[in-house]
Amino acid sequence: MRVLVAPDKFRGTLTAREAGDAIARGWHRARPQDEVEVVPLADGGEGTLDALAPPDDPAATRSTRRVTGPLGQAVDADVGLRGETAVVEMARASGLELVPAERRDPLRTTTRGTGELMASALEAGARRLLVCLGGSATNDGGVGMAAALGGRFLDADGAPIADGGGGLMALARLDASPVLERLRSVEVVGVTDVDNPLCGPAGASAVFGPQKGASPEEVVLLDRALAHLAAVAARDLGADRSHEPGAGAAGGLGFGLLAFTGARLRRGVEVVMEAVGFRERLATASLVITGEGSFDASSLRGKVPAGVLEASALAGVPAAVLCGVASADVPGAVVRSLVDLVGPEAAFTDARGSLAQLAEALATDPEILVHE
Repeated sequence: MRVLVAPDKFRGTLTAREAGDAIARGWHRARPQDEVEVVPLADGGEGTLDALAPPDDPAATRSTRRVTGPLGQAVDADVGLRGETAVVEMARASGLELVPAERRDPLRTTTRGTGELMASALEAGARRLLVCLGGSATNDGGVGMAAALGGRFLDADGAPIADGGGGLMALARLDASPVLERLRSVEVVGVTDVDNPLCGPAGASAVFGPQKGASPEEVVLLDRALAHLAAVAARDLGADRSHEPGAGAAGGLGFGLLAFTGARLRRGVEVVMEAVGFRERLATASLVITGEGSFDASSLRGKVPAGVLEASALAGVPAAVLCGVASADVPGAVVRSLVDLVGPEAAFTDARGSLAQLAEALATDPEILVHE
């Protein structure tokens, strides 16, 4: 058999590469004669930079830049470059993991550092920017990002508004023309795994604000602030992009990319699969194995397993999902979980060894071998 192993990260325990290598090792213990290819994937969130520009890939370069962190502190963030395509992972500059739990405050956090990473990629010669949206600490509608690229966001007195979602209510006028001019010959793609609009019950503030530290009262304020930003942007730019799918990604950074940079938004797993030639690799596979830490209903809406399962169904290639814990089933695919095999403690404390063990068991599963 030729087995294609294409997992996402197992959040908190394994990177996508580590997960893929563990699966390959376990499979080879049972079937050493099989060819196993590991192709780590991502969906636009954390881990996308490693999938598209791995540190050990001679065709890609990685560089570290000191940029503005979510709370204004200096942070070191990597940016990847493959040819003229740059990969900017916003979580590296503006991510939730950069802010201690007790200091999380989407009224203050900014995407300025993400804009600074984009600027450094332009200086390095990039003519295509893949901006990966996920894991954000922010709720500023992408204003910080655009300001770092030359955008002007002014209050009634003509002064720049404060950073963060809390500063948006003071916005009186904006000018995105310096950003659009700077990016005139550059393709900007927002890479995301969510389709939320900017505002409302399914918007950035209501759905993602609480995990960033917003109280119920602050969620209401942040939603009003983003709606105000959208209204000013529609007036000054001549278009309302707030209702577009994905505008609410990364605290409204999706909206900021659409409105202030002329970007388009694309489903993250499709961008990554396209970049690594996944469908070409799948065409010669006997079986594809994907997976992630928690396989649930949300996994089937834009996440890596959804993209792999859709592609495998179209190609007529059998598929299996290996995960930490499973609460969803997929007709036609085999789903196996670490918790079911070794229990919750071992699944977390020895995720690598447990995943290899699960893959070894899968390699002898009659439901899989019937396709041999």
